[in-house]
Amino acid sequence: MSDPILALEGVHAHIGGHHILQGVSLEARPGRATVLLGRNGAGKTTTLRTIMGLVRASAGTIRLAGERIERRRTFEIARLGVGYVPEDQAVLSHLTVEENFRLAMPCESEESARRLDTVFRLFPALKTYWQAKAGVLSGGQKQMVAIGRAFVTDHRLLLIDEPSKGLAPVVVDHLIESLRHMRDETTVILVEQNFHMARHVGTDYFILDDGRVVHGGRMEDLVNDHTVKKRYLGIG
Repeated sequence: MSDPILALEGVHAHIGGHHILQGVSLEARPGRATVLLGRNGAGKTTTLRTIMGLVRASAGTIRLAGERIERRRTFEIARLGVGYVPEDQAVLSHLTVEENFRLAMPCESEESARRLDTVFRLFPALKTYWQAKAGVLSGGQKQMVAIGRAFVTDHRLLLIDEPSKGLAPVVVDHLIESLRHMRDETTVILVEQNFHMARHVGTDYFILDDGRVVHGGRMEDLVNDHTVKKRYLGIG
């Protein structure tokens, strides 16, 4: 089995006076999609933000390909090849779709051009609206911008937070197929409340509860483990 591209060991994090992460340990392996599951407030989003350096780990270690990054600043972590799609998408509405992509690409290369072609195949609407202001797009189209913008740069790890939130089922199904394709090229860590999306995109999973990892394994095993799903996810 390949070494993990990302490994958290005993990670704690505080926001204000609140102790959010209380010893989180998990890992993600290359070429796979790891889903973080759990009820609201379990610490999933904070885990992604801590990996990205937006929340400072107060204890524990975070290693990217063996290199410790828990004291790195966010832009340094991004330069090491970590992409981040936040829950609120962070699309720049006053810029065109093209300008959103150009800002995300540190340089234009054959690889970035190939990845942009892949984005257009996965999300053809983006090519249609390439010169339109991003603010006129639907919620689903803005999510496509956010995910495609992160993918077009050659990231070795892509963190995606709640991509299905607020989207119609038909759009969610389209995102599922697109993310399944992306995981073949980029290791993905996905926070997702929608178990339908989680089971079809994820190859591995970790369940967080009250700031701790309480269960983990292969997604195919979780699908058939009704006891764990009921206890930690409220899925009957």
